[in-house]
Amino acid sequence: MRVAHPYLADPPPRAFAHRGWHVGDLEGMENSLPAFRRAVAEGYRYVETDIHATSDGAVVLHHDPTLDRTTDGTGPIVAQPWSAVRRARIGGKAPVSRLEDVLEELPDAFFNVDVKSDDAVEPFVRIVRRMDAFDRVAAAAFSESRLARLRRLGGPRLLTSLGPRSAALLRADGWVPLLRLGSFSRGRMAQVPLRRGRMTVVDKAFLAAAHRAGIEVHTWTINDPERMRSLLDLGVHGIVTDRPDLLRALLIQRGNWPSG
Repeated sequence: MRVAHPYLADPPPRAFAHRGWHVGDLEGMENSLPAFRRAVAEGYRYVETDIHATSDGAVVLHHDPTLDRTTDGTGPIVAQPWSAVRRARIGGKAPVSRLEDVLEELPDAFFNVDVKSDDAVEPFVRIVRRMDAFDRVAAAAFSESRLARLRRLGGPRLLTSLGPRSAALLRADGWVPLLRLGSFSRGRMAQVPLRRGRMTVVDKAFLAAAHRAGIEVHTWTINDPERMRSLLDLGVHGIVTDRPDLLRALLIQRGNWPSG
């Protein structure tokens, strides 16, 4: 039986504020420090974010490879030094943040970090090690090779999600349980969409395979309360949402919102 990682020590379900709390008066402020502060102030223990690296190795919280969509800056992040990226304002208001600054600002929050680029891998692990943040940071990526590097550099203390290949093995295990293909999956969290194209990813069989492999299932990005409810009834371990207000209300109603 696997020993519980501190990140997963609390009983599920886990509520993840996707890129922070960027609804209402914070609309358009995704991945900003105000969005993360607000999520934590509203009671969220888990926040999801994304990282890229600047040309001089600063790790910044930003989803897109360029600054254009969410800030008043322009151009690829990787082509600019931190001194330039830090001048960009998210929604024209808040500066782009570095990972270490947000970890320091919110010491009680758990961060689910989607490592978006290969050049961000080494500086990300270096920051987590320097700040001894292994217990409250989990790494995700859509690249198996990137995840392999993260695991190699981070060692056994670094919690990671499953990559696409491992998630596919877990899905196949749900279809043919006797093969136990889920045992070959790498990672402790299957962070997956409810569906991919016409195929349903998260169902009873997938959850059963995850249970056999000792893997949690977190479903993204779920914004409809009825779908949230059906997934919780199904037994998912976590939900990632752009509507943290609606998910919190539902979890309070169900008696699953953490007190204090």
